[in-house]
Amino acid sequence: MNSAARSPAVVAAWLLAATAALLVLGLAVGSTGWEPLFDAQGPARTILWEIRLPRTLGAWTAGALLGLAGAVAQGLFRNPLADPYLLGSATGAAFGVAVLLVVLGAAPAAAGWGAHIGLTGAAFVGALVAVAATLALARGVQQTARLLLAGVIVGMVFGACAALAMFLAPELLRTMQAFLLGTTSFLGWPGTATLALALAVTLVTAMLASRALDALALGETTAASLGIALGPVRLLLVAAMALATGAAVAHVGLVAFIGLMAPHLARALCKPTHRWLLPLSALAGGALLLAADVLARGLLAPRELPVGALTAVLGGGYLLALMQRRPR
Repeated sequence: MNSAARSPAVVAAWLLAATAALLVLGLAVGSTGWEPLFDAQGPARTILWEIRLPRTLGAWTAGALLGLAGAVAQGLFRNPLADPYLLGSATGAAFGVAVLLVVLGAAPAAAGWGAHIGLTGAAFVGALVAVAATLALARGVQQTARLLLAGVIVGMVFGACAALAMFLAPELLRTMQAFLLGTTSFLGWPGTATLALALAVTLVTAMLASRALDALALGETTAASLGIALGPVRLLLVAAMALATGAAVAHVGLVAFIGLMAPHLARALCKPTHRWLLPLSALAGGALLLAADVLARGLLAPRELPVGALTAVLGGGYLLALMQRRPR
């Protein structure tokens, strides 16, 4: 059966089944590697429910946010290579978080509910500023090469600014270095709940604009002729993308390429409209980041690989393969 013949509902069921299996793996992989769940008693049980469970659920939710943000970016800019990382919004969000961490003088792991919401807000503002700067430098979204080049430039500038923020707070250098490399170790129940709230808001917002994204795929002139208010729709979708990116980056740091790979995976499994592509991209993004997190924890246990570095290596290979298949 080819991808066009697969039902989106069936693909969603596959992704949910994969997510369930990965959730069990996430709970079973600890600091020393594989640890059977049925042996969890006493302190081990506390570790399971208070550390591994929120971390596992939070990793999935952050990946879902990045996958959703990637699908929104690709639909909004009509560019299959668009994602929060390549457009500079992820590094903008990281800069916003780095500034707030310097001001607070505290690590994300020690933050409560208010601080987690503040980190998400700072990342949201940073992502919005970065996207605005990218669009201003690219002079719109019409030229793909110019848009991606502008995103690279903005990403480098905001990345350098985040590094300067680290330099100004040497006592937080180790924490911020782990944050910029990408990690799920800061996730607890407050962070996971904040991510879930951000996912609910951005998914509902994006789904309300799904028909507009379908119309935009046919071109701006066609979308306008169908009665789509392009200005408000763009503003709404940019805000949704920035919130999704900002919330994810605020809690797991810079995790590359999930937003690029998840929509492509959804399209490879079936040929959905945006009404299905958006939730399928969220499911695929959650499964991809959770799989990377399980691999990062278990591959060299008891040492833990930075999950952002792992996704960058795997995602970079995927992007190169994509470029070879589509040389233009």
